Amino acid sequence: MELELLLFVATLCVAGAVAGITSGLFGNGGGFVVVPALLAVFPFFTESSAELMQVAVGTSLASIIISSTRSVQAHHRKGAVDFKVLKDWAIWLVLGVLVGIYIASKTSSNALILVFATGVFFYSIYFLFPKLFAGKTDSLDMPKGIGRAALATFLGGFSALLGIGGGTITVMTMVICNRPVHQAVATAAGVGFIIGLPGAIGFMAMGHDVPNLPYGTFGYVNIPALIAISVGSIITAPIGAKWAHSLDEVLLKKLFGVYLIVVSICMFYKAY
Repeated sequence: MELELLLFVATLCVAGAVAGITSGLFGNGGGFVVVPALLAVFPFFTESSAELMQVAVGTSLASIIISSTRSVQAHHRKGAVDFKVLKDWAIWLVLGVLVGIYIASKTSSNALILVFATGVFFYSIYFLFPKLFAGKTDSLDMPKGIGRAALATFLGGFSALLGIGGGTITVMTMVICNRPVHQAVATAAGVGFIIGLPGAIGFMAMGHDVPNLPYGTFGYVNIPALIAISVGSIITAPIGAKWAHSLDEVLLKKLFGVYLIVVSICMFYKAY
């Protein structure tokens, strides 16, 4: 049992470290790393049940609070965070999170995962082959009014369902709207915090009467896993941010495109 516990902690520390790197480098909260890792290790410590997905999502959202905070701090030192975007999007992001939490408590998210995976795959084409879109998005600006409300609400809801920080869609939106990719990555990290906080609180409020959850689970957030993941992400998030600012913008876009392909494959795998 001691060996299993050590493996549990070590695996999640590594997952947290990788999540921290991706949070700083790409502006996401690391959920695409954390959720699969949790789903892989939880069955070794409790009976398998459908609720393990909710625990993985809830714990991931809680860990995003930590990794995003560290990432924003590192990017802010470079003056790259657009706090006006965060302020304008915040209320709609939180509203979306509340809707996502409600849906998560009532239904499966497989269909939405497939939609997300497909959308991410097509978005990756924009980053990997920017010449195909040359001159076609030059006049686009950040969405305002109803467009901003709809996008941010969708982003918050979808992120709450999947246990992610919403950084992927935020970066894609800002870059397509002609914002520098370094600013997009930095601002996306802040979006992760706005989504993670109410998301974690919501998942902690659910699941208190569910049996056979992993040891140390409060609601749908596993505290030991959260601590292990956070330790890793606190150390590595500034490293990822430093790498992001040292890379050429064209190269960073291509790396982000490759990352999107990986995310899409993982989401398709999760759905099937």
